[in-house]
Parts: sequence; C-alpha cells; structure tokens
Amino acid sequence: MEHSLVDYSLYLVTDRGLSSGRSTLEIVETAVRGGVTCVQLREKECSTLEFIEQAIAVKERLKALNIPLIINDRLDVAQAVRADGVHLGQTDMPLKMAREIVKVSMIIGISAESLGDAIQAEKDGADYLGVSPIYATPTKTDTAPPLGLEGLRTIRAAVDIPLVGIGGLNPDNAAGVIRSGADGVAVVSAIVAADDPEKAARRLIENIERARRQ
Repeated sequence: MEHSLVDYSLYLVTDRGLSSGRSTLEIVETAVRGGVTCVQLREKECSTLEFIEQAIAVKERLKALNIPLIINDRLDVAQAVRADGVHLGQTDMPLKMAREIVKVSMIIGISAESLGDAIQAEKDGADYLGVSPIYATPTKTDTAPPLGLEGLRTIRAAVDIPLVGIGGLNPDNAAGVIRSGADGVAVVSAIVAADDPEKAARRLIENIERARRQ
C-alpha cells in the first residue's frame, strides 16, 4: 500500500487479553465493519509461529478491504507475512536500522512519548507517530506521564508527518484528539473490550468525522 494513502483515522490495536475469549480475527472483522481504517496486531505473549499464523489470517481479511496491517514490535514477523508496516516503540529496534532493512517497502510507525521523541523520529524517517499516552491507560503500565491534548498540540506544531493519538481514548474524548491536530485515534480497550466492537467502532468514527467538520 502506498504510504501516503494510509488512512489512520480509526486505528485499532489488538489485545487478546481484553477480548473476553473472542478471537483476534473476530474482533478485527467486526471492528472493520464498524469503520476501523488501520489495524495493528499486538502480541506480547504468544510464540513467533502463532503470531505469524494470526497475522496471515488477519492480513487476508484486511487485504480485500484495502486496510493496512501493521505489526507491533516484530520486524521479522512483519517481513515474514509481508505486512504493510511495523510499529516500533522507543526500546525496540532503532528506526534507522529498521529502515535500512526494509527500505521503502514498509510503513514504519514510531511511539513518541515526548516532543524530543517526535522530532527525532521524523528526522530519522518515520512514516507516522503514535503519540502516547494522551491520557492514563490501564492497557499499558510502562508508559510515560500523560501528554494531554496540550502535549499533542505541541508535537503537532513541531512535526509534519501523520500523528495518531493513543492512550485512554474512547468515543467520548476522541473528538478532542482530532481537534488538537491528530490525523487519527488509536484505541485498544474501547473496541477490543466492547460488548459490540462494531458498534463501538462506528461510534468512534462518527465522532472523529464530526470533529473534522467542526
């Protein structure tokens, strides 16, 4: 997928621990029906083989809909399944090394927890930034202090690449993230833990689109 054509509006990050026994594929399928535009497959516990098998299954469903699949952390898995991209945190493989390996064949997203992170990532060639955490979130315990909307606006003023806000976001506060300059809203529990992921995604995308019109 052409990097410039990626729609980051509603960015789903998976988490099987929050899915109440439902498969990741099931969550992704229902969420996409509700309006998710980009999917990041995040697996912290499973074997490499299981991660690959899951990624192939998810990619197959997304490909027909022209929705990109981003793999969290694992460049090897992203390459193995020919995913559209990889998302790297500040303690993962350095962006410059990853870019050297994949050249321009893959989207590389970087987690930015500060203004300095964001500026450096843009300089090093990131395609987009996951700005986190906007608010405190129970799904990640090792994050920096919340940036808030003010922190997001500061980063927006300093970089030109797409920004996706993440951390404690839900249908009630998603609009503020868009109005503060983000290109998209990334969510985990707001969709994965929802009784009806399709309905949750629809409510989120409606609020995102409404915020853009305001």
